[in-house]
Amino acid sequence: MVNYKTTVSASLPQPGKSQPCSAFGCRIVDSHSSHQRSRSFLATAVLLGCIAGSTPGSHAASVDATTRTAPKSIVAWSYENTNSPQFEVLKEAAAKFNREQHAYRVEMMSGNPYRDKYKEAANGTLPCLMNLDGSELAGLAWPQFLQPIERFVTPQWLNDFLPSIVAQGRYQGRLYVLGQFDSGMVLWGNRRYLRAAGVRIPTLESPWSVAEFEENLAKLAVLKEVDYPLDLSLYVKLHQFYSYAYSPILQGFGGDLIDRSNYRTAKGVLDGPQSVQAMTHFQRWVQNGWARTAPVSAEGKDFEMGKTALSWTGHWGYFPYHQALGKDLVLMPLPDFGHGIKTGMGSITWGISSTCPYPAAAWKFLAHYLLAPETILRMTNLQGGIPSRRSALARSPLYGPHGPLKLILRQLEVAGVPRPPTPAYDTISKAFGAAVSSIVAGADVQSELSKAADIIDQGIAANQRYPYP
Repeated sequence: MVNYKTTVSASLPQPGKSQPCSAFGCRIVDSHSSHQRSRSFLATAVLLGCIAGSTPGSHAASVDATTRTAPKSIVAWSYENTNSPQFEVLKEAAAKFNREQHAYRVEMMSGNPYRDKYKEAANGTLPCLMNLDGSELAGLAWPQFLQPIERFVTPQWLNDFLPSIVAQGRYQGRLYVLGQFDSGMVLWGNRRYLRAAGVRIPTLESPWSVAEFEENLAKLAVLKEVDYPLDLSLYVKLHQFYSYAYSPILQGFGGDLIDRSNYRTAKGVLDGPQSVQAMTHFQRWVQNGWARTAPVSAEGKDFEMGKTALSWTGHWGYFPYHQALGKDLVLMPLPDFGHGIKTGMGSITWGISSTCPYPAAAWKFLAHYLLAPETILRMTNLQGGIPSRRSALARSPLYGPHGPLKLILRQLEVAGVPRPPTPAYDTISKAFGAAVSSIVAGADVQSELSKAADIIDQGIAANQRYPYP
């Protein structure tokens, strides 16, 4: 049998090679890259033939449940913390897999902080299964730390997944990852305050315009019960959140984080007139006292405590907000700032590392256990995410025919904008996050966005524009 782990090691960084870097490590740039990739997947095909059987794809392999040898270890790094209910769902899926066959044993571990741990890819110590944010896919697929998974799936099986989930899982046309849930940014409102201020509740068909949005902020600001009208979640200091949560504002005004025609420059887009207009409005909301930064210790409790009338955040707000406000909680679409509603999308995914010695077995666990509709529903019922499969959505108490969060799914379908699928996304997030922080503090909008665009373009140039073999 071909030693797959040894074969694919040729595609990992080697001394003396040119190694442009992404957030997760470096990749080889030489004339042999495509041949190395071919040899790696040929080895995988041989391995699949050795343990052939059936999974959701015509080329997938089953695991021999009758083996008497010691089970082979499949390590999985989860994004979830070990003390969370979500991690318990993952552990139970692993335990079920381990009970139902004995050739392999999944070891579910917490990979938090996963971004730092995945930098271990450079020395070849990645686990078989990797739990990563969809925005980080390109940063791991470009240096070949992940292997494509399309050979395991059939179109019929894949069609059960939301188009946004499948799109998020692709890089350079190849499918690398799939997730259990999607996400979406929305406006949460306190119905009692909206009524008191005479503010209409918007719909997807008739959202607020930028003028109406700002008029409503002014109306809500004068209510004596309201400290300030809009919680923008500015207490969150993670650069990834800022780019996820506020890029829909850029896009709503006609701007963006990067030129999406080729993902090679942010100049003229991130610091273009539409983006400058967007962030000028954003800055005005803070300067007018309609939004404010909150200390990290506050943990965004102002909306729950009735100090603010609106909350600009994602699906994860539902459970704490509903518990605090009950029937006064109202779910609303984001405003239309002139170019249609735009919303953030994408979430945590699962993929198989290029050094995994048992990719077929890892896929069997991923497809039949982690991505099973039952597991997806257990996970999303805990954290409010959008189930990634239609077969799970139909049974979801949150997103089904009478679910309270249906609007999030509908908005995603018509207004979702994926985060830029480029290895430069980590640089984009950091640069934009820094610009947001400075703009909130009162810095010149044009200067800060131009500075961010320069940083992004320099990073792209330093990596030869991220060539893909």
